[in-house]
Amino acid sequence: MTEMREAAPDCIPAIAMRSPDEVASLAAMGAAHQHRLSFMRLLLRRLKREGWRFTRAVWQLDADGYGTAVYTASGPQRTYSLVAFSHYLDPGMRSDRVIATAWDATFTLFDGVPSSSDIARLRANVPRQEAGRVSGRELSVSRTNRSVRLFDHVLERLSQGQQPDEALIGEVGYLMRTTAVYGSGKLGAADYESVAERPEFRSPFQGEMLTVYLIRQFSLDLVEHIAAARAPESVVRLVPGLRRKFGVGNSTGLGMAPFLVNHPMLLNAWLTVRETALMRVRARRSADAAEREAFLKLLARSRKGVRSWRTDDKVQQERIAILERDIERLSSHLAENGFAESHPWNELYLRAADTLSLEARELVASLLIEGQGAAVDDLEILYRVNEADGFRIDGTRTIGDVLNLIDRNYRWTQAHDFTSPASTARFWYVSEEKLEPRLGERWQEDGAALEQPIAIARDVQALRDALRGWPTEERLAAFLLVHPEHRHIVRRVLLSERAPYAEIRDNIISAAMRPIDILRFKLSFFGATRFDPRSDRWTRITMFQHAPLMDEIASMDVDDWFLPPLET
Repeated sequence: MTEMREAAPDCIPAIAMRSPDEVASLAAMGAAHQHRLSFMRLLLRRLKREGWRFTRAVWQLDADGYGTAVYTASGPQRTYSLVAFSHYLDPGMRSDRVIATAWDATFTLFDGVPSSSDIARLRANVPRQEAGRVSGRELSVSRTNRSVRLFDHVLERLSQGQQPDEALIGEVGYLMRTTAVYGSGKLGAADYESVAERPEFRSPFQGEMLTVYLIRQFSLDLVEHIAAARAPESVVRLVPGLRRKFGVGNSTGLGMAPFLVNHPMLLNAWLTVRETALMRVRARRSADAAEREAFLKLLARSRKGVRSWRTDDKVQQERIAILERDIERLSSHLAENGFAESHPWNELYLRAADTLSLEARELVASLLIEGQGAAVDDLEILYRVNEADGFRIDGTRTIGDVLNLIDRNYRWTQAHDFTSPASTARFWYVSEEKLEPRLGERWQEDGAALEQPIAIARDVQALRDALRGWPTEERLAAFLLVHPEHRHIVRRVLLSERAPYAEIRDNIISAAMRPIDILRFKLSFFGATRFDPRSDRWTRITMFQHAPLMDEIASMDVDDWFLPPLET
C-alpha cells in the first residue's frame, strides 16, 4: 500500500470529520469500540492477503501440559516464531497484577526460527520475565494465566468425550489471559526502530498482535493435549465452531494509560484514520440493497454481542443496558422507516448522535465503517508517522504566534480551574520497582515531586500565563532560554498546527478522571472487545474472539469476526 486513493465518486465533500472536542474527550474515548482498521484486523487481513503459513514446529509438553512449544508464522520474506513455556503455577501465586512473579505460561516472539541453543537461552530467561533478559532477536515478551474455571471445565468435558458448555464459553470467552505483552526494547527485546521498515510491522503493534494471535492457538492446543493425556480412549477435540469462540483474555492497568499522552503524533494518526474512514462512509450519496441488508445484519449481531457482554462494574453495566435499548430503538426505526434515500449513512449517524447514548453513537460509527472495506482500507497507510518530526522547536516563532495557537487549539483547557484541589488531585509518576506509570493522590500521598510532565491542560494554562508577560513580537527562543521548564508544552502547542487530534481534551489529573477511559480507547484500536472494568484503573478484555484460527485463515473471511455470528 503506497498511496491513498481519491474519494469515491459517489461521495459528497460537505461532510466534515468529527471535531477533536467531540471524539477526544475522556467520555468519548471511554465509549470506543473495535473497528475495521483496528490493529488485530489489519494483522489478519495481511496474513491472508500475503498467504502466510503456520506450523507447530516444536511440541515438547508432558502429560500435565508443562514444557516447551514453538509456533512459526512464515510470510513472503520472513519467519517469526512464538516460543512458549508452560509451567506449574502454585494456585496461591496466581495473580493478574503486574507485580506477579510467576505465571501459567510465558512467551517470546523470536525473529526467525530458533535453534536448540536459542530455546535453551530463552528457557533460562523468559519464564522469569522482568527478572530475566532477552536479546535483539526477540520482538516481544509476554505471560498468561489460565482462566481456571473455564480451562478446567473444557478439560473435563473433552476428556469425557463431550464438548464444553457453549454458554460458559460465551460468559468467559478465553482459556488464558495475558497480563503483559512487552515489546519495543522492554527486557532487552529489539527496539521497534530495528524492524519498523519491514512491511509486516509498518502498522502499529503488529508484532504484539501476532504474539497474542499465536498464544490463542497455544491455549487451545494445550487444553486438548492435557485432555488427550488424561483420557486417551474417550477424548475428543473441540469442534471448529466452538474453537473460534475462544479468544485470548487480557488484564490491562495504568501502565498503558500515559502512552497516548506521551505519543501525541500517534494519537493524532489513530484518530485521523478512524475519523477519515467515518467521514468517507457518511459522505456516500447512496447505498444499494445489499449494503443496507449487510448493515441490518451487523446491527442484529451487535445486539447479540451486547447481550453476551458481562461485567461486574456498575457503571459499565448501566451503559450496556442503555446500549442494548438503543440498539433496539435504532433497529425499530429502520424496520419502520427504512434507510434514507439520499446520504443514508450520514442520516443514520446523525440519528445515533442526536438520539442515542454515547456508547451507541460510537458503536454505530464502528458499524458504519465495518461494511465499507473498499472505501476505507487504504487509510492504513496513515498510521505511519515519524514522531521525531514533532520534536524540533522552531525558536524563530514569535510569542504572539504561540498565544494565537493556544487560543485556537487549546480553548478547551479554559474549562478547568487549576486553583481547585479537585482539579489537581492526582499526579502521574513512574514506579521505581517496575518502571511503569502509576497514579498518585496529590493531597494524600508523597511523591508529587516525581510527577511526569503529562498534565497537558494545566501546563498549557501555565504557559499562557507565562507568555503574557512577554512582548508578542519577541522570539520564542528568547522566552525558552529564560523558561526551559515550558519546552515540553511549547513543543505540543506548535505540533497542534498540523496534528488536530494530538491531545486528550480533558484534565487527566482531576479527581473525577477515570483512567479506564484512556485504557478502553487504546484497547479498542488494538481490536479488543468485551471490556470488563475491574476498577476505574484496570480492565479485562477479550482479543481475537470469533476470529479464524491459524489453519483457517486461507479459507475463511478474516474480516467477519468483529461480532458474534447470528447462527449460533
